[in-house]
Amino acid sequence: MKIAIGSDHGGLDYKTRIKEYLINKKYDVVDVGTFKQESCHYPIFAFDVGKRVASGECDYGIVICTSGEGVCIAANKVKGIRCGIGYNDEVARLMRQHNDANVIAFSQAFMDYNDVLNRIDIFLNTKFEGGRHQIRVDMIKNFENN
Repeated sequence: MKIAIGSDHGGLDYKTRIKEYLINKKYDVVDVGTFKQESCHYPIFAFDVGKRVASGECDYGIVICTSGEGVCIAANKVKGIRCGIGYNDEVARLMRQHNDANVIAFSQAFMDYNDVLNRIDIFLNTKFEGGRHQIRVDMIKNFENN
């Protein structure tokens, strides 16, 4: 499984540590940046993660900033991306199970690092249920295409 990961300066510490965690779990990780602590623009990295997932280059994406909000909003602007903020374990599961989310966003400032790792595992190991949920995901795709 190939995972794209990106953050701005406000998520750099978690991104760096998450990348190492994923590599140790034998995931193929594409790190799109940032690579430095200087202030930078989160949409650049969220768009890059989103484009790599939407194109099929990567299976899933992870985006991190100070709050998780900015990168989530930006990632969702990429056609084909369904991103949610993994603010608890159940939401991390439901966004995959019910919404077929392909990118998950996190906050470095307001989420515990170990909770984030647990939610990444939940997200990556939960399958989309389809069925009535597929109808809703298709509604989103159809709206996006029109």
